Amino acid sequence: MEEQRRLAAANNSLVAWKKFGPYLTERQWGTVREDYSADGNAWEYIAHDMARAYAYRWGEEGIGGLSDDQQQLCFGVGLWNGVDGQLKERLFGLTNGQGNHGEDVKELYYYLDSTPTHSYMKMLYKYPQQAFPYEELLEENAKRTKSEPEYELLDTGIFAENRYFDVFIEYAKAGPEDILIQISVHNRGAEVATLHVLPQLWFRNTWTLGYDDHKPKLCSASTDAIVASHQALGQYQFYCDQRPDLLFCENETNPVLLGEETAKGKYFKDGINDYVIAGDKAAINPAQEGTKAAAHYTLVVAPGQAQVVRVRLSQPVHEAPFADFDQVFADRRDEAEVFYDCVQEAVTEPDARLVQRQAFAGMLWSKQYYYYDVSQWLDGDPARPTPPAERLHGRNSTWRHLHNADIISMPDKWEYPWYAAWDLAFHCLPLAMIDADFAKQQLRLLCQDGYLHPNGQMPAYEWKFEDVNAPVHAWATWRVYQMDRKLNGGYGDNAFLEAVFQKLVMTFTWWVNRKDRDERNIFEGGFLGMDNIGVFDRSAPLPTGGKIEQSDGTSWMAMFALNLMRIAMELAKTNPVYQEMATKFFEHFLYIAYAMTRSGGGRFNLWDDQDQFYYDVLHAPDDSRTHMRIRSMVGLIPLFAVEVVDDELLEALPQFAARAQWLVQHRPHLAQLVSRWQEPGKSTSHLLGLMRRSRLKSVLTRMLDETEFLSEHGIRSLSRYHLDHPYEFETEEDRFEVAYVAGESDSDMFGGNSNWRGPVWFPVNYLIIESLQRFHSHYGDGFKVEYPTGSGNLHTLAEIATALSERLAKLLLKNADGHRPAFGPAGPLQNDPHFRDYLLFHEYFDGDSGRGLGASHQTGWTGLIVRLLQQRTSM
Repeated sequence: MEEQRRLAAANNSLVAWKKFGPYLTERQWGTVREDYSADGNAWEYIAHDMARAYAYRWGEEGIGGLSDDQQQLCFGVGLWNGVDGQLKERLFGLTNGQGNHGEDVKELYYYLDSTPTHSYMKMLYKYPQQAFPYEELLEENAKRTKSEPEYELLDTGIFAENRYFDVFIEYAKAGPEDILIQISVHNRGAEVATLHVLPQLWFRNTWTLGYDDHKPKLCSASTDAIVASHQALGQYQFYCDQRPDLLFCENETNPVLLGEETAKGKYFKDGINDYVIAGDKAAINPAQEGTKAAAHYTLVVAPGQAQVVRVRLSQPVHEAPFADFDQVFADRRDEAEVFYDCVQEAVTEPDARLVQRQAFAGMLWSKQYYYYDVSQWLDGDPARPTPPAERLHGRNSTWRHLHNADIISMPDKWEYPWYAAWDLAFHCLPLAMIDADFAKQQLRLLCQDGYLHPNGQMPAYEWKFEDVNAPVHAWATWRVYQMDRKLNGGYGDNAFLEAVFQKLVMTFTWWVNRKDRDERNIFEGGFLGMDNIGVFDRSAPLPTGGKIEQSDGTSWMAMFALNLMRIAMELAKTNPVYQEMATKFFEHFLYIAYAMTRSGGGRFNLWDDQDQFYYDVLHAPDDSRTHMRIRSMVGLIPLFAVEVVDDELLEALPQFAARAQWLVQHRPHLAQLVSRWQEPGKSTSHLLGLMRRSRLKSVLTRMLDETEFLSEHGIRSLSRYHLDHPYEFETEEDRFEVAYVAGESDSDMFGGNSNWRGPVWFPVNYLIIESLQRFHSHYGDGFKVEYPTGSGNLHTLAEIATALSERLAKLLLKNADGHRPAFGPAGPLQNDPHFRDYLLFHEYFDGDSGRGLGASHQTGWTGLIVRLLQQRTSM
């Protein structure tokens, strides 16, 4: 298969098929990197309306964009419907303070296809023919409260009577540095409509910083070609079919629009915008040269018809650049079909194949060149103003070692155009199905010196690297290793496994030293992604004083210990020294399990006998402890700390087996707290877990109750019990409450976009399913529980895992009415043939209706749907 051959050549550094890809972000404005303010308000420092005239420092943005892997040369599509006040060069959305539920992109766009080498890619942008309702979206969302839904682009009526263009952007590579680009414009309306299409080419601005005064150059080579010359990249040709007007300016900040000074006789970043929109001929360079250029096409499209723009970016010189254009596109499309036919062999339903294919596309389109050197950001650049002194003691100031300049899988290139450690871990499982080498590279990346803090902490996310994400990196590393081994006929990449393991030992040690305040193996991880399902902001000082002993933080660490134990056991097969490391993490798991049951010097534990559930514990300054009886995901996370080890593996590791046996015999207070390590299970396996049978059944009874956690579409993050029974907590000065909310949060405790109070959330649902499968592998068919609770129907844990997978899959698959629950009420998204088969992969889903909420393109962890669809079977 051609794509597999290309992928092998790229991953073995033989041919640079991945040199160019969809590495532009969709929003560089409003990011921490571009914020040089004194108050650290990144959203306000560079706003959307400023972005067209501001030359960025750290990265570039565009619609359907492409760049090289160091983002030196960039391509993106500009559009103008003839009535907007600005070119559509970037996606519009609300900042965190403008939206009633936080930041939110207000556009309609879809990733439809991509191969792992990006030899073929396709996306869709829907552009209204009437004036884009920028002000209406701002004003209406500003009026709405947190109890009301967001006001979306479709709600404005701008797509009524189908008065819009479908703009399909496609790429096909004839070679690693020979890229064909086709822009197909479909008029969905009933009248003739005009659209200006501007394929744009530009260089990221590196010449005004004071390090290197070399300035690259774009210049007209003929009436239908532009030459791009760059000191490091070399020379490229940009061929434009049908001889459009070629427009040139500089990718440099326009000080006039930003209110700084006048500057006549220069051609700034917004020059092409001003020329097309206002006819300002002085805004573009008549010499037809610069660092930003566009080919200007004016298309008059009949109703129901389409027109096509073709351009080609190539290092090789072509005498007839469009002679083979259609054939190359046809070949790449066919090769993409062959590639995915192999990947999707087990997925037979057409709709499931469509969902999975677009999920893969979203994963691959969400790659981004991420550049951030904290020391340079803090100190400033030689040729630019010195940053305000406040930042030297503010955000990320203790992360001077951090220097990132890599292609990284993003959670969402508009709403979260920066990596997050635990998001990235979840991304790697879907990515490993189509490009295991890239998945492994991503997992190694965060363990490298330019990322991992010298103290061992893994960077959390751009807004606050020192914050703490759930430690799932070891879990993802082990899973990706297993997947890769299976794809390679049983050969495991031990070098990858060992490299990540060595660094994760440092991270584990950081957790032990920093987040176990009293050295009792009870952990305080902060919010850990569980934003609004708690009473307090767990990352801030408590209004009561004292601390929170976290059920989830402690359980994550138990899981982390088991993951590292299992990795060490695998490495010990070829290097016996790792048996000692495996023993270390086995023992550490036992101490954590003991602490969860015997914290407070044996006077208290995180398990509540009254409710038969795990809770956070408020440890007050007077040493009193109170269970915070909120039935939330916090109490389900102990399920994740489970590992099954068979006798065959123990026989291969005699030193580990002997030490484990000694511990369970001589430390009975440890052994009795876990799920019967010494008791053989199915097929002579042994189980390590935080729960015995009785506790497991008790937790599952609540989790599988449709009046509590179990929704039609998966496991809620907060029990629906709290709809009628809010949890209340009072201090001397205030009263706090947690109540179930099915969708967007009604609290802004963590900012406008912290919405975890009730919805279904893919990553933790995936871990629940996987944990049930592991429990079943030990207990077998003899262990059954009621599903759903109260139904009288008993099922094995494997059957329940399958049923939960099915509930999650049904969020995105068409139901009997032909509707997808994630799309919400009936309307264009459900019924219109130009909408209904284009998928969005939301951040989370309404706990009652299943409607998609939050970031609309967070394919990252919702991309786990590809794994569930691959494994899907009926009960």
